[in-house]
Amino acid sequence: MVLTPSRSKQGLFAGLLLLVLMSNYFAYRLPAIPVPADSRAVVLGSLLDFAIVAPLLILALTRKKGFTLKRFITFMVIGLVAARFIIPAEHFEPFKFIPYAAIGLEGLIVLAEIWLLFLLAKHLPSIIRTLKKENASGLFAFPTLVKEKVSSHPIISIVAAEALMFYYAFASWKRKPPVGERFFTLHQKTSLLAFNIMLIHAIVIETLGIHWWLHDKSLILSIVLLLLNVYSVFYFLADIQTVRLNPLKMNEAHMQISLGLGKRMEIPYDAIEKIEWGNEAGQYNLKSKDVIEFIARDFEEVKPQCIIHFSRPVRAILFLGMEKEFCTVAIKVDEPERFRMMLESKRSLPLPK
Repeated sequence: MVLTPSRSKQGLFAGLLLLVLMSNYFAYRLPAIPVPADSRAVVLGSLLDFAIVAPLLILALTRKKGFTLKRFITFMVIGLVAARFIIPAEHFEPFKFIPYAAIGLEGLIVLAEIWLLFLLAKHLPSIIRTLKKENASGLFAFPTLVKEKVSSHPIISIVAAEALMFYYAFASWKRKPPVGERFFTLHQKTSLLAFNIMLIHAIVIETLGIHWWLHDKSLILSIVLLLLNVYSVFYFLADIQTVRLNPLKMNEAHMQISLGLGKRMEIPYDAIEKIEWGNEAGQYNLKSKDVIEFIARDFEEVKPQCIIHFSRPVRAILFLGMEKEFCTVAIKVDEPERFRMMLESKRSLPLPK
């Protein structure tokens, strides 16, 4: 097996992390390595390893999740608490306050995040009024308003995404899908909604059967499984409504495209470098990491009708408000000819100032 540069780096960081942990563990336990009577310098070196070196190595191992100060502080706190158990008590005595100080710092961060949630609750009525006044799509406008008025913190993004899920699952059934020449559906000629309904039925049947069987085996596990299944049903209900109520929309300067709660994107026309249509689009490799698909699932293989290449990476919002940039998007709509005519006309028009 040939190791790629990425995997070889992962192995190097994992090896270094293991070396740091094992060397600190055996430094206090091997008779061949006597610890001096005044061990404060040795313990201080170990604390630096657990508080700085080890967290940096863990961040390097999980770099795909991003290097953030909060993640570093979290790993630092975990490292210092672990040091309390690895370093013998007689050597750790002068530094016993450090883990408590680290936990206190993590507690302050948690309090700050709770404060952000209160701030979101405070601004929520004004955000809802703005959405109603502008008659904007909540799927796109709500997270943007939350970022503007509250924060772009990941906790807030997750809460906003969950709020959208519960809205579409319970409060959107009186709404009708928007229609007009600017709107294009992605699902009506596919089995996407039927597929989601089948999943809901399967989850309900599984809940009725497995929950009662598991109830006698493990009460806690049965309750956890029940809650996960109930959440899944709510999610798929919301996903159905999101698909129905949010067709692709052609605005003046950009188009808004989504496929359920799992992915959505605003594509500026000036970011489009090249478009492939028809057979050329159908033969495109969709497995690349730089490609995002807006193709409704069906019981048979579905190929894209349109491949749009960007001149610069364009941000997409994924599950739970996570963000990722893509260089290419694959699209399949129910009216491909009308979509092609309008998209080409939008690209040829001067953008509004």
